[in-house]
Amino acid sequence: MKKPKLKSAAECETMQDVRYEVDRIDELLVDLLAERQSMMDAAARIKQHRNTVRDEARIEDVVAKVLRHANQVGLSPNIAEPVWRLLIEKCIEYEFVRFDENSRD
Repeated sequence: MKKPKLKSAAECETMQDVRYEVDRIDELLVDLLAERQSMMDAAARIKQHRNTVRDEARIEDVVAKVLRHANQVGLSPNIAEPVWRLLIEKCIEYEFVRFDENSRD
């Protein structure tokens, strides 16, 4: 069962309030990351060649899009860029594993 949002950041008055909301947000992020990971499963299944798993132009395109959106919603680029670059690298590692598993089938 998902935790309901109780307070905005401006409404939080105690560290208990803040921690509840951070835990709630972390649950949502895990759900979204699992969904993103499922797209890596699809990519590994669809791509015909292992050398297409890593796509430098796509990496830079994703980071640029993330930074534009981060700017629109007030997320610091000092958080957004390194987090997404790490996320992308880990997703690429995962996709390589899945691609190799699919190739053995």
